[in-house]
Amino acid sequence: MPNPNRVDPFGDLFATAARGALTGNRGCLHNEQGEIRRRWTTRAWISCLLEFRGRHRSIMPPGRWTALFFLDEATAFAAGHRPCGECRNAEYRRFKKAWCEANDGDVAAPVRLIDGRLHAERVARPRTTWRAGLDQLPDGTLWLDGNEVWIVAGARIGRWTASGYRDVTARPPGRPVSVLTPFSLVSSFSAGYRPAIHSSLEDRRRASS
Repeated sequence: MPNPNRVDPFGDLFATAARGALTGNRGCLHNEQGEIRRRWTTRAWISCLLEFRGRHRSIMPPGRWTALFFLDEATAFAAGHRPCGECRNAEYRRFKKAWCEANDGDVAAPVRLIDGRLHAERVARPRTTWRAGLDQLPDGTLWLDGNEVWIVAGARIGRWTASGYRDVTARPPGRPVSVLTPFSLVSSFSAGYRPAIHSSLEDRRRASS
């Protein structure tokens, strides 16, 4: 039975046998029996490499952190997670620069200020969305069509699933949509940060061309 530690684009946890491309955490969410009991214990929600310098860590060490898993970086961002400053330092520095440029921040400011802004954007229940034209969204942004989550990538869109993107098709021009990825993060994409997208989107684009 898979652990309920996979993260969907809303930031909620669920169980699936499908593998993720990134791990990460938002503090210790489990109790002594390994049961998930909290949604977060820190405002520093991060996304990490699956492997880093040969380290081997337990998924749920007592009282420390709960390892979470994401389909890809675009999903991690939609859920409100930013790159880790240690194992993903290059991405972290590029992200912080782009985020600060897009959101009137000082790139020398402590990252806790970014974490505080993201925390306000991601914890509203139900999850807050915002409106934008589909043709205006940068690559890696996730948005809603009814109960389905979709991603934009170049001239294509794809429907999000736990194992990859499906129903890849051309991006419709000019359509207004409800955007799920937090506004400040989409702004950082527009400022130059390019989130990694699961290979299934490109694989299905090629298969349909």
